[in-house]
Amino acid sequence: MSVTETLFRPLLAAGPGQPLITHYDDAAGTRVELSRATIANWAAKTANWLRDEHDVEPGDRVAVLMPAHWQTAGVLLGAWWCGATVTDDPAGAKVAVVAPGTAAAGAGAVAVASLHAMGLGLGERRPEGTVDYLDEVRLHGDDFTPYSPVPGDAPALGRSTVDELVAEARSRAEILEMGPDSRVLSTVEWTLPDGLLNGWLAVLAAGASLVQCSNVDAAALPARRESERTTLDLGGPA
Repeated sequence: MSVTETLFRPLLAAGPGQPLITHYDDAAGTRVELSRATIANWAAKTANWLRDEHDVEPGDRVAVLMPAHWQTAGVLLGAWWCGATVTDDPAGAKVAVVAPGTAAAGAGAVAVASLHAMGLGLGERRPEGTVDYLDEVRLHGDDFTPYSPVPGDAPALGRSTVDELVAEARSRAEILEMGPDSRVLSTVEWTLPDGLLNGWLAVLAAGASLVQCSNVDAAALPARRESERTTLDLGGPA
């Protein structure tokens, strides 16, 4: 089974309404909380879009050049769900999904994600020669069914296979002492592979919930720990 089916689908089945990601952008002054079910919808839409619009099949490379963000979570889970190999190198990738202002030379198609807190598209700010990720995926279904199972030895992240990536995520969760009751406050960027493993995949493997802080105002973190009732910090004290 895919990374998404192995690590995420059990969480969705156990508690679809439970919060999965609470995202703060201190520069924009925004806070948005998404449940497991909401992230699942974005992941399914992304998987359907990648497969139906861009013919992404198991083993095809999808470049994800985005910061730690709830939209990135949907992109990653959707890419793995349809069997893609996630990379941070757009050269030769069938599709690249990028943050505004990020170049993706060499990708077959480029989609720009707005990173708007409420999921609004780019509008007139869409660069020529690209598509608007949010506007595109919104047209696709909230459920995804693979045409065939993704094998465990299929590449998933860099040189790591599905099985290797899942095992490493579970190992990181244990090392970081994450569990189902953990509420993780993180300032870790999802760089490949370690940032993504520690800051996102370990959270999924543990069944924990994530409070992700971007463009961090360090002075705001102590009160945020209290208001969000976090139990574990990633990214160092502030």
